[in-house]
Amino acid sequence: MFSRRTLSAALLFAAAVTLTGCSSPATGTAVPASPSPAAASPSASAPALTISDPWVKTAEKGMSAAFGTLVNNSDNEVRVVSGASPLSSRIELHEVVEAEGKMVMRPKEGGFVIPAHGTHRLEPGGDHIMLMDITEEVRPGAQIPFTLTSDGGATLKFTATGKDFAGGKEDYQPGMDMGADKGTDESAG
Repeated sequence: MFSRRTLSAALLFAAAVTLTGCSSPATGTAVPASPSPAAASPSASAPALTISDPWVKTAEKGMSAAFGTLVNNSDNEVRVVSGASPLSSRIELHEVVEAEGKMVMRPKEGGFVIPAHGTHRLEPGGDHIMLMDITEEVRPGAQIPFTLTSDGGATLKFTATGKDFAGGKEDYQPGMDMGADKGTDESAG
């Protein structure tokens, strides 16, 4: 019926299938018999605060702004109170609010609060990281380093990419009120 060679090949194939069944389909590595304490609790090894999709609005000079989504991986609220970057000696955490019928940018009192296991969006026309008196032109694709600091002193270091964004004609210049004569006009923040 079956030759020894055919039977040996079938046994090798069955052994290979059995061994492959012990690996993780995503990585191809062996799955541990029991998870380590860090593996059992994903947030135990994840940093408390991260940022997704960070970017900086391109600008020739003056001011610019950085955006992204702050992600809190911890069981406690995180409050970001300051920022730093070699691109600017002065960085402020800003919000856009309505004041006297106009949309205006202003420093966000108390900083950005990210709830436990929650997110906080930094976006044009809303909360953002304001870069005053940038030291060089921000071109598309530029890699800009940042450090955000929480009220507890923990820091988040990340790199944001320069990106063209026309928005609604927002302008990050001193004294800018967004939309005074332009409806909901916004260009940088």
